[in-house]
Amino acid sequence: MSALPDGFTVRLDRRTRVVDGGRVLIGGAPTRVARLKPAAARVLRDRELVVRDPVTRGLAEHLLATGLGDPVVATLPAIPLTELTVVIPVRDRPTQLARLLASVPPQVAAVLVVDDASRRPQAVASVVSWHGARLIPLEVNVGAAAARNAGLAQAATPFVAFIDSDVVLQDGCLDLLLRHFADPRLAMAAPRVLGLDADEPNWITRYENARSSLDLGGDAASVRPRSPVTWVSSTCLVARIAHLGAGFDASMRVGEDVDLVWRLVDDGFRVRFEPAATVLHEHRTRLRTWLGRKFFYGTGAHLLSVRHPDDVAPVVLPPWGALVLALLLAQRRWSIPAVALTGVVVAGRIAKRLGHTRRPWPIAGRLTGEGMIAALGQGFALLLRHWWPATLAVGLFSPRVRRAAAIAAVADVVWEYLRLRPRLDPVRFGAARRLDDLAYGAGVWWGALRGRSPKALLPAIVRSGRARRSAE
Repeated sequence: MSALPDGFTVRLDRRTRVVDGGRVLIGGAPTRVARLKPAAARVLRDRELVVRDPVTRGLAEHLLATGLGDPVVATLPAIPLTELTVVIPVRDRPTQLARLLASVPPQVAAVLVVDDASRRPQAVASVVSWHGARLIPLEVNVGAAAARNAGLAQAATPFVAFIDSDVVLQDGCLDLLLRHFADPRLAMAAPRVLGLDADEPNWITRYENARSSLDLGGDAASVRPRSPVTWVSSTCLVARIAHLGAGFDASMRVGEDVDLVWRLVDDGFRVRFEPAATVLHEHRTRLRTWLGRKFFYGTGAHLLSVRHPDDVAPVVLPPWGALVLALLLAQRRWSIPAVALTGVVVAGRIAKRLGHTRRPWPIAGRLTGEGMIAALGQGFALLLRHWWPATLAVGLFSPRVRRAAAIAAVADVVWEYLRLRPRLDPVRFGAARRLDDLAYGAGVWWGALRGRSPKALLPAIVRSGRARRSAE
């Protein structure tokens, strides 16, 4: 596989810290401490490096592979839209389809609309004809994954964009995503999915605009299992056709996008999330359909656990993180002192591994604190989202579980409300947050029960890797 080309620019991720005069980097996913060799440290200037030779190429690859750095997209060469085919799977929804087609840049090589056995095929065909796109009709409803594959099979360009019909492209979105493919190992890039302003927004719309399951935030990221961004949605994806193989798993009606991302990563390719590129998505506004969609998403966890058993855990914790959660759940007088002692021991172990740095203890203390906050957040998610049926059942008999769930529910809403600043009052935001968790968690449990496997419900307890790494 080709290496990064000369001129490819990488900038350290905003969360990556530089210490010891640029000789040590702390960050990435999972968090690591990377000690740079002198030659590598010299080429990293103002948190950026430009690929020019074997040293810079090796360091750039290391930064991208570990999540310590991200491509500087504006410096990458443009790829013309004439090398891109747009594939749109649709079933009815002619109004939304017309809106999307109007937002597709006219420079793209082709627009293929795959009609997945619409109930009103004439309405879809009329919209497709009006906008000069090409229609691929399917006689039997096969689902979005298989419909995308039908379009993929007809694409004759190096790149393809899969876009759902309830989306509106923002200016420059596809151009920006295509720039990422200057990286020859990149298989797929995805934009940020924001909410489309509704004519009459309600509390569901406002909640989704602030905390949609499809909105992965404002930080660029490498996408891979067990990282801050583990997946990207098929709402909008741009991919290199040569790396896609057969495409989506046509047997999956949910979770097919996650499955494809993880298969590409397993094959040694990269997937990028680029929030500077945006699309607008028409969120559901009715309570029944909104909760039904959340439930539907949750059922995909079992399907993914069958195909990717090592990557589908609801939470990923180090052993000491699991211990901290157990101590807090015990709610004894000694719980807080025991948590503090655990923190000191963990920080000591990290500091010992950081003996090559000038001030290991402040770094170790900060990493331990961040790890505890992350563990606490994952504990909240277990109680309120992934395991809520068990929380409810055990809470009927255990005051400690009831208290833990109540504290987690309040703390989670306060944290998310202050972080997101939604255009919604705290009470309705909190209610929507809990309904979101209840519907998704119910879907996870339903999928596990139907599949007769608890795999999608089991947390992963993993040991930390080595804190000390060298980079060429």
